[in-house]
Amino acid sequence: MARRVAVVTDSTSDIPRELVARYELTVVPTFVTIGEVTGREGLDISSADVAVALRQGREPVTTSRATPHSLGEAFQAAFDAGAEAVVSIHLSAALSGTYEAALLAAASSVGPVIVVDSRSIAMGLGAAVLEAATVAQAGGTAEEVRDAALAAVDRTTLLFYVDTLEHLRRGGRISAAAALIGTTLSVKPILRLEDGQIVVAERVRTAQRALAKLEEMAVEAAGTHGADLVVQHLAAPERAGGLRERLYVRVPRVGRVLTGEVGPTVGAHVGPGLVGVAVTRHP
Repeated sequence: MARRVAVVTDSTSDIPRELVARYELTVVPTFVTIGEVTGREGLDISSADVAVALRQGREPVTTSRATPHSLGEAFQAAFDAGAEAVVSIHLSAALSGTYEAALLAAASSVGPVIVVDSRSIAMGLGAAVLEAATVAQAGGTAEEVRDAALAAVDRTTLLFYVDTLEHLRRGGRISAAAALIGTTLSVKPILRLEDGQIVVAERVRTAQRALAKLEEMAVEAAGTHGADLVVQHLAAPERAGGLRERLYVRVPRVGRVLTGEVGPTVGAHVGPGLVGVAVTRHP
């Protein structure tokens, strides 16, 4: 029997493949270009490819949104499979044109499509998608699925550390003035997603202190009533693994805990050394 509401997202959600299968999600790829080679993120171009290219610095690394055509095909496939409606959840509209592309695709869809701006990225977005998919699998309406995604957005805090702000500055995802914090002042910033925008949350002097502060902020964001955690990294598995173990011990009533690399699209804008935490407080 076909699911009543199909849930679609883009590949920047970084949802592990086993959860994509379990929740019957449709994931539409965004695109990454290294030099003159363009491919679908996670399929043609990997996170490792991006990390190597950024470290070598010989070829530019850029990204582009999921296309209205590919999103439209995903919507059509959902309706062809018997869905009554689609809820399409995407990375922050302030950081990408994918949300706009989904609106364009929805406008010409054969069935009802609700498009949601997660105001987040990576597993901040992924958390909203998984909450929505849980409601969809339970037989919820399109409006209930949308509301579950938005509620998860409100309960999720996304924090991350990067070795340098240069990649974010080049991609236009953070202001030149903010980027100066990490260069002229020689400090290590901790960043957060705030209403869809990347902002500097804290400033410390060394990478070690920054990671310790990131841990403290994640524990504080989790509160005392329980939370799901996702620790992500780019080419920094030891940093991420250590942080995961400490948070697992320190966060009260911890629920699902995942660890993995960010996808190539997000990786292209943050650079090797990234460590991030998505904290989704339980309702």
